[in-house]
Amino acid sequence: MIGQRLHAVLDEDRVVDDLRRYFGIGLPPGAGVFTGGRFEHFAGGGDRRQVANRFTAEDLIAVQTLSVTVPASVSLDLLEGSLGAQLSHLLRAIPVDTDLSDADASVVADGSPAHQAWCLLENQYKVGWVIAGKLLARKRPRLLPVYDRVVRCALGRPPSFWTELRTALRENDGTLHHRLLDLRQSAGLPNTVSPLRIADVAVWMAHPAPGHRCP
Repeated sequence: MIGQRLHAVLDEDRVVDDLRRYFGIGLPPGAGVFTGGRFEHFAGGGDRRQVANRFTAEDLIAVQTLSVTVPASVSLDLLEGSLGAQLSHLLRAIPVDTDLSDADASVVADGSPAHQAWCLLENQYKVGWVIAGKLLARKRPRLLPVYDRVVRCALGRPPSFWTELRTALRENDGTLHHRLLDLRQSAGLPNTVSPLRIADVAVWMAHPAPGHRCP
């Protein structure tokens, strides 16, 4: 189901133009560029070697480009407290240089370090599932997708979004994954924009106007 819905979005004639507009390709500086286009690139990215296994103040700013804010108390705990220490321990067990399409199913299964990290974040004060997912997508952009209300509306509510998306990306010899790579190239985006973000942005840009009722 996720694969079919995502293919439908990616087959729209507008998708390359949407990607270029979102990331500001070919536009002059400041010409209505979406702040989310800086999510993976701000301060060099959340998965660069020096910071891949710990949350930084730059990560907290980066998720704000996706229209969410981590509560101050949680931010401080991430940066200076036991929450940050626990998540650093879990992050060390989550692959950095692996695409979701190539990952073993156990990497994103319930009970995995990635799932434990998501649960730990999701249960923090005023964090919830949307912010938890965006924080982890910042740290592992190739492996863990953004999953928010827009994506849920467009692609559905499977028991495990990560697992279902992984399956969709691998079907038919990775047709969907390769389609995302082709779109990245056609839009002129750098390789630092992961296939998962191509999918996320394509869905977000194609989403109906506010007021649309999700199925």
